[in-house]
Amino acid sequence: MAQLDVRQKLEILADAAKYDASCASSGTAKRNSRDAAGGGKALGSTEGMGICHAYAPDGRCISLLKILLTNSCIFDCHYCINRKSSNVRRARFTAEEVVNLTLAFYRRNYIEGLFLSSGIIASSNYTMEQLVEVARSLREDHQFRGYIHLKTIPDADPELVHQAGLYADRLSINVELPTVGGLKRLAPEKDAARIEGAMGDLKTSIADTRDATKRFKSAPSFAPAGQSTQMIVGADAATDGDIVRKASTLYDRFGLRRVYYSAFSPIPDASAVLPLQRPPLMREHRLYQSDWLMRFYEYQPGEVVAAADDATGMLPLDIDPKLAWALKFRDRFPVDVNRAPREALLRVPGLGVKAVDRIVAARRWRRLRLDDVARLTVSITKMRAFIVAEDWRPVALADRAELKPLVAPKKQQLELFAA
Repeated sequence: MAQLDVRQKLEILADAAKYDASCASSGTAKRNSRDAAGGGKALGSTEGMGICHAYAPDGRCISLLKILLTNSCIFDCHYCINRKSSNVRRARFTAEEVVNLTLAFYRRNYIEGLFLSSGIIASSNYTMEQLVEVARSLREDHQFRGYIHLKTIPDADPELVHQAGLYADRLSINVELPTVGGLKRLAPEKDAARIEGAMGDLKTSIADTRDATKRFKSAPSFAPAGQSTQMIVGADAATDGDIVRKASTLYDRFGLRRVYYSAFSPIPDASAVLPLQRPPLMREHRLYQSDWLMRFYEYQPGEVVAAADDATGMLPLDIDPKLAWALKFRDRFPVDVNRAPREALLRVPGLGVKAVDRIVAARRWRRLRLDDVARLTVSITKMRAFIVAEDWRPVALADRAELKPLVAPKKQQLELFAA
């Protein structure tokens, strides 16, 4: 490998890291420079504003230095641009270079934390050791209190993964593909059982540490922001229904904070077994909306899958899955905003969680009219056909043979749900 300076390495390894979507920093513990052990001077914070790389649930922009330790890899996964047989320019940071870069970017107020992943070099354990050393040095040698997210290696020794959790805010292990068959076909060197076994071990360690911290103030924290994973969309034949069911299983079994979805992107010198074109980006967005329905709107995975086309198993691209479900199960509507339980209101297209909570609170004091609902939400247009208010009943709309053109958005928008 030709000698490269740090700037050249950064150009290569920051670009190579763009394919990993799982770098949000939501859920981390708040820390600042006053939290240094022994009262000494610390560096960094998980709070504040900066250059946006990711969003927390409350809308804060979280700026992260997102890089790979190296884009060299001993594996040959078909979908990965950094696979062993790929004809790409290779680079590799030392642990010290990553530490120095992180500190330099922080001091210039460019970042608030680090997202570090890597190709597998030499062995899983060797790679994991290097990732842990970066986090250890930042925390112990430089008293860095910013956010750290490490991508762990499933085959690494559990003790190394445990050490990573003592230094990092969040750990993640990518399941890569939603089906076992897809993983065997496109990443034969990876094993679904080993990946899920490592995720199970992480769940146990996180739970044990949280229990210990409740009983002992001196107990060390372990990955306080939990664990996450990522699935590639469109690289294999998995349907949206397959992906939704897989995501639900991962949430239930491993207590994940997030499942991220990354639309497959064709890569140079691509393997012949890969699709020639990337899936529509709107498909990725619809999966995130479906994820939101399960996490915040109390939908069961079977309900979300029911919004998909019966023949193809794919979610519609022209309308969001919540509206698709409501149109498919029109007999569940309209719901009375003055009487319906919260779970029924959460299924009304156009009503978000905050709007539903406002409605439930407001109706304790008065009967809500359509104008009242409009003031509590962003827009009344989509929901008019699905609700009953004190002065409103959608008789004419309910009798329309084709309701979709009246409630569907005129243009596709990359928004989750109104309000």
